[in-house]
Amino acid sequence: MKTSLGAVALVYPTPVFLIGTYDKSGKQNIMTASWGGICCSKPPCVAVSLRKATYTYGSIVERKAFTISIPSESQAKEADHCGLVSGRTTNKFAKTKLTPVRSDLVDAPYVKECPLVVECKLVHTFELGLHTQFVGEVMDVKADQEVLKLDGLLDILKLKPMMFTPDSHEYYGVGKFLGAAFSIGEKI
Repeated sequence: MKTSLGAVALVYPTPVFLIGTYDKSGKQNIMTASWGGICCSKPPCVAVSLRKATYTYGSIVERKAFTISIPSESQAKEADHCGLVSGRTTNKFAKTKLTPVRSDLVDAPYVKECPLVVECKLVHTFELGLHTQFVGEVMDVKADQEVLKLDGLLDILKLKPMMFTPDSHEYYGVGKFLGAAFSIGEKI
């Protein structure tokens, strides 16, 4: 028998993103966000949902661009800190000792130390209630060589992305390999 948890925003797992933006004066910022993910294959698009109260919200609206830097497990403290303080009053890059890199493709910075980066131009904005969903068309994905397999695809065990549990507010790493997608189901 299942226990009702109520009508809550709860899906497992959720990603940990560092959203990079410039404000109207060119000040760089990163914030931690977990309400997001892939939302379209063609054209490739990702979405992130933010509250209007965040500093990043205004920057995305102003610059029509954002980046998503995917922190690894070893960057959990830095990623968490970027969600604890506001870019209005704190230079999060300086405080966390992370390095901003100006994207050549979109008007936003990304985090040099993060092993995977997604550069997005804003294509849609949806008011959903407490959050606004920003849909970004992916202009490029950049990965450190160290997190790639020999065939050029990402190796999740080398990437070691963080995951967030929305109900218990905890971070986790990647678990064990279960099987090949679009294949293990054929054995039924």
